[in-house]
Amino acid sequence: MTVYPQLLATLREREETWLVTGAAGFIGSNLVETLLNHGQRVVGLDNFATGYPANLEDIKAQVGPAAWRLFSFIEGDIRDLETCRRACRGAGRVLHQAALGSVPRSIKDPVATHQANVDGFLNLLVAAKDEGIHHFVYASSSSVYGDDPHLPKVEETTGRPLSPYALTKAIDEQYAMIFARSYGFRSIGLRYFNVFGRRQSPEGPYAAVMPRWFAALLKGEACFIDGDGQTSRDFCYVANAVQANLLAATADGEAPWNQVYNVSFGQRTTLLELYDMIRQRLGRHRPGIAAAEAVFRGFREGDIRHSLASTRKARELLGYDPAFSVAQGLDETASWYVDQAR
Repeated sequence: MTVYPQLLATLREREETWLVTGAAGFIGSNLVETLLNHGQRVVGLDNFATGYPANLEDIKAQVGPAAWRLFSFIEGDIRDLETCRRACRGAGRVLHQAALGSVPRSIKDPVATHQANVDGFLNLLVAAKDEGIHHFVYASSSSVYGDDPHLPKVEETTGRPLSPYALTKAIDEQYAMIFARSYGFRSIGLRYFNVFGRRQSPEGPYAAVMPRWFAALLKGEACFIDGDGQTSRDFCYVANAVQANLLAATADGEAPWNQVYNVSFGQRTTLLELYDMIRQRLGRHRPGIAAAEAVFRGFREGDIRHSLASTRKARELLGYDPAFSVAQGLDETASWYVDQAR
């Protein structure tokens, strides 16, 4: 048995209180659901800037009444220090997912991105430190690799950030290291690589490419590919990101802490390949979709050309063993979007 199944079995035997920020969002809601399904008490914090009440309702339906009673929710903003203090009170472990994502959003409004991603992060660090929390895991991003040309990406080598969003995540990592040196505060940063899956919203101008394509194809609308379609990413199914968070938050000893880790599957997929995989899967439910052609447009400002992660460090120090390939994740994701479209 690998480390993660053993961890899930152990969780059922020891009830603890976890704080999940961004609980109504995409990754946050999947974390909340997994924790509740394994007998954990969860405090969720969200201001619904990018999260949705419907995600919480879906969790409630999925976990059932008994598990749902273990959940409490605070509607609040991490930019407010007192809200962060209230949320941290009584928590043993923190999974910090709340942020304003999107490179284009950060280019259009760098102030809002900085306030949420840096000021909010600092507030939560202070609140967790003062509460005496010793297990703090936060979402970083593969965007911190910036213009570093090397593939695969390894945690020790980064380039210059290419967007305000990337810079905020790099600052977060530095703040975490400073808190370790100055206060002995333990944390782990997870550099997500293009996470996808159920509850990822296709709505709004800054939605990620994958949910936009799912929604457009199901509505019979055009799908747009930025650039020539040869841009590649290391797409990571959300269940793999959930695994990384829980392994990090329960890591034993000192060696895994005050580090950053890549979270991905470790496989590069071009946008053209991804589009073909999505339309083929949706075509199983609606045959006409399999022949839908994409529309090409210009490259997106601030984007990197290729991305691929080394997961060696996470495997060795956390026991990370991603169970879902891109293809397997797309199988589950396609079914979810089809159900939502009914």
